[in-house]
Amino acid sequence: MKGRKLANTLLVKPNKILLPIYLTADIPHIIKYMGSKKPIINFITKAIDTVHVEGNWVCDLFSGSCSISAALRKRYNFISNDIQAYSEVLAKTYFSDLSMYDYDELEIQINDSAHIHVAWFKENYPVLFYDYSFVDSVQEYQKIELAQRSLFANETFNSDYHLFAKYYSGTYWSFEQCVWIDALRKTADNFINTPIYFAMLSSIMFAMSYTTQSTGHFAQYRDGNSEESVKNIIYYRQKNFFEFFTRKFKQLLGSLDNSLKKLDTKTLDFEKCLNSLPLGSTVYADPPYAPVHYSRFYHALETLVKYDFPKVDHKARYRTDRHQSPFSQKSKALEAFGTLFSGIIKRKAQLVLSYSGSGVVEISKIIDLANKKFDLDKYEITIEKLEYKHSTMGRFDDADRDVIEYLLIAKLK
Repeated sequence: MKGRKLANTLLVKPNKILLPIYLTADIPHIIKYMGSKKPIINFITKAIDTVHVEGNWVCDLFSGSCSISAALRKRYNFISNDIQAYSEVLAKTYFSDLSMYDYDELEIQINDSAHIHVAWFKENYPVLFYDYSFVDSVQEYQKIELAQRSLFANETFNSDYHLFAKYYSGTYWSFEQCVWIDALRKTADNFINTPIYFAMLSSIMFAMSYTTQSTGHFAQYRDGNSEESVKNIIYYRQKNFFEFFTRKFKQLLGSLDNSLKKLDTKTLDFEKCLNSLPLGSTVYADPPYAPVHYSRFYHALETLVKYDFPKVDHKARYRTDRHQSPFSQKSKALEAFGTLFSGIIKRKAQLVLSYSGSGVVEISKIIDLANKKFDLDKYEITIEKLEYKHSTMGRFDDADRDVIEYLLIAKLK
């Protein structure tokens, strides 16, 4: 009966955990991602294995950095869904067979194409290719950065690929680093109908994450108002973007092979995705739990993939069309969970819901809602939890903090 008390089995594992080597070693790392589930990948995939019905599809409803699909790509036919376009690129990269490609041959093609593009910019904008190793004061640094940011409003480039040079120079990256982003994005389009296209975009994303002067996401760039901050920013300004790209691209070609299951990707709102799923699917749902929107942190990756010269606003250069999730809004989150549960029931699906103990909605309220929504004569509901250290990625003063991850598991009897 629906009115029965929900089973609430807490399987507590209080010890902090390390990255499980046998799974994470098989997942090439691509981007720094807030709330990444890599540190607890075994905890989650074990739950999915427990409820999954052989032969049915597994759907990651909020795929983000695609660590779950990457971990399960050799075991289940997979539906990777996220409303952000960059997530689809990551999923397609992980499910690509790159074993047929020769890195040395591709390196020549990519190197030639990208360097031609960069050479044009060096010839036409030589004064903007600064050698940051000679910057020795806060004032000099700020003068250089302001000169680059003036491109936002004052420059019309006579070049087809110049989005990042115009939009982001002197912010998260230097002008030179932005030129390299544009050059490699242009080169990627030469491979648009092959798996190399996705591997290249993912490798650009990797280089963007590890050369940015912010903390690895793009919610805000640093101004450099002190000698200490300028010294740290200059460290990142001097990073060679092309070297970061080639290192990751070579790794992807050497690690992604053809021992894969099927992949279907979607860029849908979670409710629309649920309504499109095959009956009996297993759904892993990891909705946003913080009162901030992921589109604020990863808008630059979205712009890289779409390359659509969007309207932007605020100092941080956010896309004006960026998605805002109801799960990140306290007034809407609980209703969104109700919609999620209803979609699972409608598709006769299995559910593994992942949520943080520090989320917008108290876990007890989510459990109570599940108790009301699911028919407990048809579904068995259990709760598991795990303590671990979660990276704050610069959002707070502490580098990481202790959190509890809960899994609400709904399995058809």
